[in-house]
Amino acid sequence: MLEQYYPILVLIGVAFVLALVLMSLSRILGPYRPNTNKLSPYESGMDPVGEAKERYSIAFYLVAMEFIVFDLEVVFIYPWAVRFMELGTGTFIAMTIFIVVLFIGLFYTLKKGTLDWDVKNVKYEALSK
Repeated sequence: MLEQYYPILVLIGVAFVLALVLMSLSRILGPYRPNTNKLSPYESGMDPVGEAKERYSIAFYLVAMEFIVFDLEVVFIYPWAVRFMELGTGTFIAMTIFIVVLFIGLFYTLKKGTLDWDVKNVKYEALSK
């Protein structure tokens, strides 16, 4: 049974050795001329502002969670929409309830201001309750 996995193990070994060899050759044969511009941090075409350990605003995480929720909504609704005619009334009612619950969540977050890009308007106290 384990002999079926030998080709995979050989492939992993070859990939690991090849990665080490290519990284070593790059370091040995390639030029290495560091300077302050090359060694300075660079992000999105702008010089970084502040420390790297600064905390993100909670609004960033709330928007990210909303994106994940509505991304998952599409994952569930698309297959249902493709086979809508074959599934029946029970599935239609279940999907209607699913969509209503998601819209209630959307309206709640809109009311709390999490989608406003002006961070001062987010009502953090109400979200933590």
